[in-house]
Amino acid sequence: MSSPTVARTLVRVAIGSTLFAHGSQKLFGLFGGHGLDGTAQFFQSVGIKPGRPAAIAAGIGEAGGGAALVLGLATPVGAAAAAGTMVVAGSQHTANGFFNSDGGFELPGVLGVVAASFLIGGPGPISLDHALGHVFDKPWMRIAAVVVGVPAVAYVIIRQRREQAITSATGEGPGQDD
Repeated sequence: MSSPTVARTLVRVAIGSTLFAHGSQKLFGLFGGHGLDGTAQFFQSVGIKPGRPAAIAAGIGEAGGGAALVLGLATPVGAAAAAGTMVVAGSQHTANGFFNSDGGFELPGVLGVVAASFLIGGPGPISLDHALGHVFDKPWMRIAAVVVGVPAVAYVIIRQRREQAITSATGEGPGQDD
């Protein structure tokens, strides 16, 4: 086994584990998270509406995408879900600059770029995709993930920014519905 193969696998498992943990916080309240209800309330409070579906989507994108990356299974779908979720998350932090310590987009940016690298380059030979003959990891799946994912992410970001602008313009308080 070559050093680059082992290194690639370690990065994939580390990023996937981190994403899985973050998604599990949102969905199930694991690892000190607030669970679905708490995440939904937070999303509502910052103008991400409706909060519950957004919390479910973020949780699934992170936990599901993370699990797929850890296993190296259905890598195009998992990597696209993780990367897309991180682009949306990062877009919520851009006003705070780059650094995570200031509430910036550093963490979701790095997680998203690394997830995208596995969308582009595949999981590597130490993966379930490889063991299964790449049944769920075909080149056309990578293209489809980008063709579907990029407009979907753009739509979500545009919709969230519109909702946040409406909330700001109407003076609506945190957590209130339209």
